[in-house]
Amino acid sequence: MAWQALKIAADAKTAEGLSEALMELGALSVSIEDAHAGTAEEQEIFGEPGEPPAGVWQDALLNALFEADADLPAIVAAAAEALGLAAAPGFEVEAVAEQDWVRQTQAQFAPIPISSRLWIVPTWHESPDPGAINLVLDPGLAFGTGSHPTTRLCLQWLDRNLRGGETLLDYGCGSGILAIAALKLGAGKVVGVDIDPQATQASRFNAEQNQVSAEFYLPDDAPSVKVDVVVANILTNPLKMLAPMLANAALPGGRIVLSGILSHQGEDVLAVYREWFDIEVADESEGWVCLSGVRKA
Repeated sequence: MAWQALKIAADAKTAEGLSEALMELGALSVSIEDAHAGTAEEQEIFGEPGEPPAGVWQDALLNALFEADADLPAIVAAAAEALGLAAAPGFEVEAVAEQDWVRQTQAQFAPIPISSRLWIVPTWHESPDPGAINLVLDPGLAFGTGSHPTTRLCLQWLDRNLRGGETLLDYGCGSGILAIAALKLGAGKVVGVDIDPQATQASRFNAEQNQVSAEFYLPDDAPSVKVDVVVANILTNPLKMLAPMLANAALPGGRIVLSGILSHQGEDVLAVYREWFDIEVADESEGWVCLSGVRKA
């Protein structure tokens, strides 16, 4: 089965309205993106939690998918009329051929080497190194496939620093990748916490796939713990707000590992956590930093 992809340029005032109108007129899906994505004019609109929204894209591009027999000129005209526009916007149409979408999606995820002994391997791939420590992962709704620099930085820290038997808290566990890696690298008891129920569900599934046992909770259900290692790969503002709680979870002399921090934000986070930790930048990759420190007595 083939489809038609409709592309319409819109501004900040009309993009959302056109999107809703196209869905009402039979679109199978509609997405809105920055018309200047990938260029120097790309507009940032998503801030971190706690920051005011930066607004909407001033120049947007709508991508709508329709059945092959849909009358797109008539649909665009009807959408414009529904919004009270003086004239229908210009548009382009592309044919979309039948494809194996599952195979196309899976092709985006290949095995990822973290170190000489640690690999992330999607469930549909064979491991390039069966003798390595392989984290079998099914990329899904939760953050953490190993492809993002912040996740890799944390995995590399765990690979370098775990000696075996440590207790560990993974706060913001996402897919459970850090918790699972810690167990495969020799950690003892591991607890993961995330605000997203889909994340805790994905973490439990991925732990089962990897034949390890960890506990995953929503924040309100999580037990109070004191651990040897606290790992949190989130974002700068949440990390700053969570600092007292994460510090309280670390034993005296325990370690903390923080990521999800842009390089220029590192000093702000360090300034907050130095109340409880002797902490510095441990590593950096592609504009992101990983911080690590030791809990003061």
